[in-house]
Amino acid sequence: MTKNAELKGSSFTLSVLHLMDDDLDGALQVLSDKVLQAPAFFDGAPVVVDISRLHQQPDFITLKATIEQTGMLVVGVTGCKQNTCREAAKLAGLAVVNPAKQTRVNDPIQTPTKVVTTPIRSGQQVYAKNADLVVLNHVSAGAEIIADGSIHIYGVLRGRAIAGASGQKEASIFCQNLQSELLSIAGTYWLSESIPEQYAARPVKVSLQEDSLNIEHLTL
Repeated sequence: MTKNAELKGSSFTLSVLHLMDDDLDGALQVLSDKVLQAPAFFDGAPVVVDISRLHQQPDFITLKATIEQTGMLVVGVTGCKQNTCREAAKLAGLAVVNPAKQTRVNDPIQTPTKVVTTPIRSGQQVYAKNADLVVLNHVSAGAEIIADGSIHIYGVLRGRAIAGASGQKEASIFCQNLQSELLSIAGTYWLSESIPEQYAARPVKVSLQEDSLNIEHLTL
């Protein structure tokens, strides 16, 4: 008997848009500027909106339409404090996402390091679940490498590198030649324009310190 559908767990990278106040127009301008910096990365990308800092419950239909003017797709909200807020979000067709609890019953089982020897080309994605990722080749622009642990690239990194994807703040990114479109550790990211020029095309280590990315020259 054939199966018409099968439900399985999976992992995806979601951006979270944190609204700092009730000024949606201001938020739209900031978001539009970010999208213009890396349109290929953000166009059509799913986003969850954090409304926990807002003083008033937003009109979710207007909120969704406003953000989607940038080309991103609003798939859910987080930060609802009242049931009325949750119901309003659902009526607007948005999922209500609850933040993960800080305490974990079990740490994820660390799996062996994933090693990739071939070039990672534009449009390709490599994910090392519960593991470090080692790339012994180049990562092209438009490609994406993701690891729940740390990432080591022994070639040129022109694409996107996302370490600590499951929230591991101890993760790092090591790269022999940094020309990246995006660097991210545990949800904190830099676009290419944010990377200091003195580190371009150089061996570097990127780590997370006090919730901010820190970059340093890698000397052997």
